[in-house]
Amino acid sequence: MNQNDLLVVTGAGGFIGGSLVRSLRERGFARLRAVDIKPLDQWYQRHDGVENLANCDLKLRENCYRACEGAAQIYNLAADMGGMGFIELNKAACMLSVLINTHMLLAARDAGTVRRYFFSSSACAYNTQKQQDVNVTALKEEDAYPAMAEEGYGWEKLFSEQMCHHFMEDYRLETRVARFHNVYGPWGTWDGGREKAPAAICRKVIEAKDAGSNEIEIWGDGEQTRSFMFIDDCLRGVDMITHSDIREPLNLGSSELVTINRLVDLVEEIAEVKLKRHYKLDAPKGVRGRNSDNTKIKQLLDWEPDTPLHDGLAKTYTWIEQQFAARKAGKTVVI
Repeated sequence: MNQNDLLVVTGAGGFIGGSLVRSLRERGFARLRAVDIKPLDQWYQRHDGVENLANCDLKLRENCYRACEGAAQIYNLAADMGGMGFIELNKAACMLSVLINTHMLLAARDAGTVRRYFFSSSACAYNTQKQQDVNVTALKEEDAYPAMAEEGYGWEKLFSEQMCHHFMEDYRLETRVARFHNVYGPWGTWDGGREKAPAAICRKVIEAKDAGSNEIEIWGDGEQTRSFMFIDDCLRGVDMITHSDIREPLNLGSSELVTINRLVDLVEEIAEVKLKRHYKLDAPKGVRGRNSDNTKIKQLLDWEPDTPLHDGLAKTYTWIEQQFAARKAGKTVVI
């Protein structure tokens, strides 16, 4: 990349997109275009010296052409998504995100200036039949096929991966794809129904301490297993994959597998509290087990996400605690 290249980040009002814009600014890139469907005052992070396109619905083709005009590099992180509670109850809305990537690819192709196009896929694209046991075998990239992705969101991601592949084949648009595994950290959704497990657990522990209830509700039996990747690792991985010669989708996730019960243990340790647990067995909980096999990323990039879960959770908890206190004091915060 050249420091004067125009870099476009979609989904920039969200957690990963906003963090990516911040990272690119810190690295000295002077021309950044940040795009999001939300009004600017609802973005998690806003940066001076950035061309911000707010209220910009990228499901509409004309907005994608506006976003891609003159771009040298595109990071497409825009999608209608959230944690499992949102994904399981909004399958059609998640599927409609296919319009975003389709129109963004067309706009990138027609712009004539785009040298790299990054698409953020998800571990939800993997075959759900291979994720039915808490002692799951870590998912390799080839485990996406035969296809049986998570309904709604997972199928949209798998289809969009194929779109990227064929645009590279047919139009020579260099696309790169990473399958994110549960990204967490500060400056992300922490309340309201779209938050993912780490943020939800942090908030619930903070609420329990604040209310003096000493109780917490956990979705499912708490024995379902996941791996969680800290945002700093995600950003490094996105940069490495985007500028690599790896043309097939690549896992981007931690391989540190934990149960949800263990996730709660860690947050309790950070908060210095012990809570009584109530299990909501009929709540959305997704697949039984999911972990990232990092064999390929280690072979190809000599690296894998390695921030210990406890360390990342400590930073996340502190940030959410600050947001919670600010909201309680009557200040406006983005949740």
